[in-house]
Amino acid sequence: MHDRDLHDPYVRVRGAREHNLRGVDVDIPRDVLAVFTGVSGSGKSSLAFGTIYAEAQRRYFESVAPYARRLIHQVGAPKVGEITGLPPAVSLQQRRAAPTSRSSVGTVTNLSNSLRMLFSRAGTYPPGAERLDSDAFSPNTAVGACPRCHGLGRVHRTSEELLVPDPSLSIRDGAIAAWPGAWQGKNLRDILDALGHDVDRPWRELPADERQWILFTEEQPVVTVHPVRDADRIQRPYQGTYMSAHRYVMKTFSDSRSATLRARAERFLKSAPCPACGGSRLRPEALAVTFGGRTIAELAALPLVDLAAGLDASSAAARVLTDDLRARIAPVVELGLGYLSLDRPTPTLSAGELQRLRLATQLRSGLFGVVYVLDEPSAGLHPADTEALLTVLARLKASGNSVFVVEHHLDVVRAADWLVDVGPDAGEHGGRVLHSGPVAGLAGVEESATARYLFGRSPAPAREVREATGWLTTGPITRHNLRGVTGEFPLGVFTAVTGVSGSGKSTLIGEITEDSAGVGRLVSVDQKPIGRTPRSNLATYTGLFDVVRKVFAATEGARERGFGVGRFSFNVAGGRCETCQGEGFVSVELLFLPSTYAPCPDCGGARYNPETLEVRYRGRNIAQVLDLTVESAAEFFADTPAVARSLGTLLDVGLGYLRLGQPATELSGGEAQRIKLASELQRGRRGHTLYLLDEPTTGLHPADVDVLMRQLHGLVDAGHTVVVVEHDMSVVAGADWVIDLGPGGGDEGGRIVAAGPPAEVARSADSRTAPYLVRALSGGR
Repeated sequence: MHDRDLHDPYVRVRGAREHNLRGVDVDIPRDVLAVFTGVSGSGKSSLAFGTIYAEAQRRYFESVAPYARRLIHQVGAPKVGEITGLPPAVSLQQRRAAPTSRSSVGTVTNLSNSLRMLFSRAGTYPPGAERLDSDAFSPNTAVGACPRCHGLGRVHRTSEELLVPDPSLSIRDGAIAAWPGAWQGKNLRDILDALGHDVDRPWRELPADERQWILFTEEQPVVTVHPVRDADRIQRPYQGTYMSAHRYVMKTFSDSRSATLRARAERFLKSAPCPACGGSRLRPEALAVTFGGRTIAELAALPLVDLAAGLDASSAAARVLTDDLRARIAPVVELGLGYLSLDRPTPTLSAGELQRLRLATQLRSGLFGVVYVLDEPSAGLHPADTEALLTVLARLKASGNSVFVVEHHLDVVRAADWLVDVGPDAGEHGGRVLHSGPVAGLAGVEESATARYLFGRSPAPAREVREATGWLTTGPITRHNLRGVTGEFPLGVFTAVTGVSGSGKSTLIGEITEDSAGVGRLVSVDQKPIGRTPRSNLATYTGLFDVVRKVFAATEGARERGFGVGRFSFNVAGGRCETCQGEGFVSVELLFLPSTYAPCPDCGGARYNPETLEVRYRGRNIAQVLDLTVESAAEFFADTPAVARSLGTLLDVGLGYLRLGQPATELSGGEAQRIKLASELQRGRRGHTLYLLDEPTTGLHPADVDVLMRQLHGLVDAGHTVVVVEHDMSVVAGADWVIDLGPGGGDEGGRIVAAGPPAEVARSADSRTAPYLVRALSGGR
């Protein structure tokens, strides 16, 4: 470590070239709240995460014993000249690791550990029962898990109705829908035939005991099958083993590595609370212990606000533990998450909720002298909750830490001590630092898109509120925290659903289905990834790649060599590089070190073999075309209508900066959502469509929000209906109708507080959204 690293009050970055950064030099003071801004794709994440955080982590690894390094996921060395004055860093990103069904709010925050300790040490045990270790209160350990459901709380069952949906069919005609298709299904029918069952009678005419055996037997008889001879091929007799439909479904569901097969098997299963533990996931011995008259499962099901309020200690030992629990719960409640319960599974949380839970945990960690690098902590936050977030960030800073935040929310930007604005535009038109200094200094930077929104306080252009062409009614809904709520959505207009986190917004719009009267066609655009492997990318998902491959197959070079369309796919043998099997990189296994990914030594990351790369279209080979940004590709393919239309819709939703071959694994939730929206926009319009979007502005700079809103309002002008769940008040102010839920989250929410045009909702006395909407309507963002 340099001497100046210890005394230099700045983190100094020199020559950063990660992604689209153009040899960036920037100095950022330590011990401040520094916010990185810029339009989507400008390079701000490349600077904060790809450069500063990656370098801090790389240095940390160099200090760790080699045998321990292999246990930790490692980020490669960033492309940067040098960084000085850099303390250790903690990153809280929105990229979610795949959380399992065993991961919950309690495990993420470590609150479960404290609660289990409380029950182990200070719980009320039945007379004569011996004390249990804290592990016995965890459904994720062998000593604590209910033996029937293995600690999952639910069991999967099947029934004749699920396995045989149409009993008028015969077995030969496919009555047993749960069986596999193709050869394996035919094989099972032939085996039943050989066992003497009538496979040509309608299912409902077979005797009940025979139907029961066929579907549910655990026996696996082996029989010689004489296949019916097809005229064109000779088939020899073979030994076939029978497997009942129930056994096949359960085996596929529990053992199959294929997500598609598992999903198919799941269609024939009904999930129900485990009869042994009632869904509590624990053994009877653990459930016999109580604290304050409640079992651990009952306490874990309470909203955290209620859990903190109900922890009354009877002894001094218990008081130490309850005080600790309350202190740990406080920051979670402060960040607006008091409506969550400890047993809430992590996969049901939004990316923003998950990041804030981790942030609350960090507040208790007592670290100082660290750089926290956060990725849009305001994502999914109502403006009322953003104020609490700023308090928490100020507290991290006050503990002696530097807080570096990538953020679009203007209230967070205004609260910064130091602002780094990257731009001016996205992709190759970005990658420069336009301003690094106090917030006020950005006002004089002409080319900054952020400055226009941060200091330009022009009122939102007054739009005529559109009239509804009809109404869609859902409910009464009683689910999660909604109690008998009836939602009324106007058709043919733009509706925004608002409310603090946990007020019930997603639950309300989740009740709109294709079958609801007046919907017509339903398009639900969520933030789930468009693919989980690097093989899925922007071009493959949108269908663009199929057209590009046809363009290459039609070139003279491809015809001379006899290359068809398949030759230009990196997912099948033929044109791809076989060393990396078309992935572009190889995993390098190093003794005692974590496996790292390196560009493929043969194709250098191009994904194709040299022969395929010889074919050029307008001077570029297929790998170079995949490396183009959407914006550059739109110029390159301007006269190929099918490609130009697809690229045009991606530009319309503000994704011009993404590369065509950008792997799905590198895309944020907001980007994935906008790619889905673009794929939808390029389809021909067929009749009335209702578009449902959950926070479409997540991860968008105000300039990009305007681009996206033009598209969504265009859909409404074309006669469709758009319903968005939204926290961005500039979007809500421009809506035709607002449905505000609340007033609070969890038990304090779950009802419609106000509904009507924005100006009317802004006057509601009960609404927590109203004051922020008033500000947006008068020109503040």
